[in-house]
Amino acid sequence: MRPRAFHIQRLLRPDFGVDLGTACTRIVAPGAGILLEEPTLVAVRRGSRSVLGGGDAVGYMAKVMQGRAPESIQTIVPVRRGVVADVEVAQALLDTLLRKARPRSWSLKPRVLVAVPADITPVERQATLVTVGRAGASRVFVVAKLLAAGLGAGLPLNQPVASLICDIGAGSTEIAVLSMGEIAVTESVRVAGDDLTRAVADHLRRRHKLHVGDQMAERIKIEIGAAATLDGELTMDVSGRDAVSGMPRKMPLSSAEVIDALRDPLRTIVDAVERTLERCPPELAADLMENGMLLCGGSAQVRGLDRRLAESTGMPVRVAQEPTTCVARGLAICLEHLEIWHTLIQSRVAA
Repeated sequence: MRPRAFHIQRLLRPDFGVDLGTACTRIVAPGAGILLEEPTLVAVRRGSRSVLGGGDAVGYMAKVMQGRAPESIQTIVPVRRGVVADVEVAQALLDTLLRKARPRSWSLKPRVLVAVPADITPVERQATLVTVGRAGASRVFVVAKLLAAGLGAGLPLNQPVASLICDIGAGSTEIAVLSMGEIAVTESVRVAGDDLTRAVADHLRRRHKLHVGDQMAERIKIEIGAAATLDGELTMDVSGRDAVSGMPRKMPLSSAEVIDALRDPLRTIVDAVERTLERCPPELAADLMENGMLLCGGSAQVRGLDRRLAESTGMPVRVAQEPTTCVARGLAICLEHLEIWHTLIQSRVAA
């Protein structure tokens, strides 16, 4: 992907960046920032691939239907564990979002820069390229998600200084040591925010015989969840269905129980960070002890996670400003300053 020579060409053929996440999809444009931010969700008629609403039942419209729609309607998450799992449904989602992002019907098909996991397999990579290409891109370019996140978070990627970044999303956790615009060491585990949510729901089912939906479990995780012991106890009322009687039931829940429920998936994330540090060259490790680790992604906001990782690694840990949008902001910066950051981009022609 090379810098544009003529401004008029950018008007006719816009560039977009796409952060296709498990929970949320964001579309950015150079000079405009984040244009769209919607749930990675599509509502279809059960037994078919027909998207409801004339193809527009995606994102927030599909989110409203989730868990409330009749049996004839199904909501599908086309991206799982950070990669495209359903090409056809993901294409329908992106096609609608890209049309919203470029309302001028007379403009040429855009070039699209999409962020992908560092450990993506060739099959998963091809699925992403095909999805974005069929959604209306003239060409598709890819960049490692961790590089985009580091750029968006303000890490010194173009300097001979090592930086440690941990991106904890909804479907996967990626950790990397970055230096000179390259990934020196990387580790990835398919455990992240969705697993924390499921751990809360499983805990309530096992210990209290209470079934709760994904949205209630997510709310519990956000409102009273924590990765380490809190100074003060938090509580909230939880509503669900009694597993024995089948009737609705409400009960109080404490943060201490939620901390206990989150222990196992958080241990997996901490172990992945420790493995990354164990593989880090000594020269880079010295920089990391001084610069510390940066957390980004939606699940980086779990209370006490930075303190838990600091205790395990012995290094300073901080959460990025607006951690959920680091990747999207990095894509926008990359597109705005192609003359500087084009080396981060890997060129691929859309299928």
